[in-house]
Order: sequence, then C-alpha cells, then structure tokens
Amino acid sequence: MGLSLSSWLHGRAAGSPPSPSSGFHALAAPTSSRLLIAMNSSPVSLDGRSHWSSVHRSPHFLLSACKREAMRAPVELSSDGVRAEVGVHTGLHVWEVLWNPEHRGSHAVMGVSRQDCPLQASGYNVLVGRDSQSWGWELKTNQLWHNGQSLGCYPGKRERWSSHIQVSETPLPIPESVLLVLDADAGTLGFVVDGSFLGVAFADLPRGVELFPVVSSVRGGASIRLRYLNGTTRDPPALMDLCRLSIHQVLGMRRQNQTDRLPLPTFLQHYLLPSR
Repeated sequence: MGLSLSSWLHGRAAGSPPSPSSGFHALAAPTSSRLLIAMNSSPVSLDGRSHWSSVHRSPHFLLSACKREAMRAPVELSSDGVRAEVGVHTGLHVWEVLWNPEHRGSHAVMGVSRQDCPLQASGYNVLVGRDSQSWGWELKTNQLWHNGQSLGCYPGKRERWSSHIQVSETPLPIPESVLLVLDADAGTLGFVVDGSFLGVAFADLPRGVELFPVVSSVRGGASIRLRYLNGTTRDPPALMDLCRLSIHQVLGMRRQNQTDRLPLPTFLQHYLLPSR
C-alpha cells in the first residue's frame, strides 16, 4: 500500500497546478515541523485558552458572555488593552486573533505580555510594547515594540534562495485573521498571515515565565475575537502526524479535500482531511 500511495501522490503532484498564494507568500520564513503540525491539526475544543480575561483588562474593554470577544467602548484620549485569561510557560502554541481592519484605527497592537503588563494609559499610544513586560506588533505601521522602543518593521522581504531580509518601506495591509505563534520553549514570538509564517518577530522572550496573548486599541467600537487553535510540546512529533503533514504538502491546498481518492482505508482518508 505504501508504494501504491507513493506512486499516486507522485503522479498527481507532477501534473497538478501550483497552489494559490497571497502576497505574503514571498515573505514566508522557514517553518518548523512543530508549527506545521500545530497548524495542520484540528483545533482543540473551546476552553479557557480562548477567553479574554475579565480581570486583566482596561475598564474600557467589555467582554461578550462567552468571553471570546472584547469590545472597546467609545472613550476618548485613552489607550486600552486586554489579555487572555490563560497563559503558557512551556510548549509551542497558536492562537487566532480576528480583528476587522476597518475597526482598528491607529495604534492597533497585538502580541504577548507578562501578567503585570499595564492595560490602560492616558492619550493615544502604543500600549502593548510600551514597557518591559510586553512585546507588540502594531498592525497599521508594521512596527515591533518592546520597552517603549520601536525595533523596526515586521515582516521583512526575503530574497529567494537567500536569508537576506529587506524591510518594506510601505506598511503591508494586515487582513482580519492573524495567527499568533508563541514558542515558550525557544522564547520566540511570530505571526502567520494568509497561511504564511512571517518569521520570528521577537526572540529572547523570558523562558519559564507565564506569557499571555494581549491586544491594545484606541478605537471606539473595536471588536477583537480570540481563539486558541492548538499547540505542541517539545517532544519529537509523532510519526503519524509527520506522515499526514507530508501528504498535505504533496497534495497542495487545492487538493486537500480530495483525500477520498487516495488508495487508503476510509478512516485514514478522514484523518487526512484538512483541519481548518
């Protein structure tokens, strides 16, 4: 069966059109197998990791009944933040943040923070990344912020076949859905946009310390949704997961829903179906 499947995949891949890609495809960085497996696995059931904190938030942020949506009240001259209810201190973890670009205004920032990050300040400012307790990506300007300083733009433009990175002079429009990738074991934070991992935004995050997804906004009416998708430990990935990932890569995005055509038992065909 293994030879039959290998021949089927090879023949299909040779005659298939290239998978579609967005403008972020050219900015994609090498992706670890841990992240690929987390992104290709079914989202976990909704739990506290998908909740905004009802305690650790600015009073100007109101939460929905399910606590998955945070809405900023129309208050002037205030910068306001809210962090997730549950943080992590080990493993690699992926959250989805949904934030309509038309409802961001200036200083729309997402990232991670320690437990004591300030979540309200006077005036219109970058709040996440304003101190040493948080690390933020400002979506309108693409600037990275930490300890009150701009650390440059993210992502950079990668030349093909080279690790050299050029910073774009024009900020990139960031779509509604952004995946936040925190590798607490490696101490890194990065982001995925349109299916492309844009590389490490922050390195040298404190290890062994609980870190939380966090956002800040200055726009009245801004609505921001959070969902924890999946995560992995530092243990080596399971062989079954690696095989599933390899088959998805050969099939490409356009044909991942055609696993019923594979010469495999039905339960394996279902296992190979895309998770999202």
